[in-house]
Amino acid sequence: MTDESSPAVFVDRDGTIMRDADYCSDPEQVQIFAGVPEALRRLKSKGYKLIIITNQSGIGRGLITMEQYHAVETKVLHELGPDLIDATYFCPDVPGQRSNCRKPAPGMILRASREHRIDLSSSFFVGDKEIDAECGRNAGLRTIRVQTGFQPDTTDTVADWVAPNLVAAAKIIAEFAND
Repeated sequence: MTDESSPAVFVDRDGTIMRDADYCSDPEQVQIFAGVPEALRRLKSKGYKLIIITNQSGIGRGLITMEQYHAVETKVLHELGPDLIDATYFCPDVPGQRSNCRKPAPGMILRASREHRIDLSSSFFVGDKEIDAECGRNAGLRTIRVQTGFQPDTTDTVADWVAPNLVAAAKIIAEFAND
């Protein structure tokens, strides 16, 4: 790792940081999982940049507006606490549409890597769906699949680790930071 690049933890939003509200369009629906702000703060203190990577096909489907997305995102960032998340990337594309940003494509991670000088070889992706693990793998990251979303069955996952939640995933990552 050079002086110019930093490790990062890329984190899915819905089902990983917060309860998945299925096309969340109202800030009042935001429910951050217990222990998540503290777990992310611990990773930040270990030198990781924290970047949210989220598919938001509800925008492309016309189910939520950009204004609603931004209102929800503002609430998430407020609930997590100040100066914690370095950046958020979202993809509005719908499944089946040709897209370089919709997970499992690594476009959002690669863009974040360029814009925030991230060393992908020392970075992680944490998410609740198989497409999150695939996205991380496609970008060359170590991956952790959490069981807090709509798809808790992690049998046959491509993820490097499985954790019950983001708090447990952060402990796995912190062990690497201590090596």
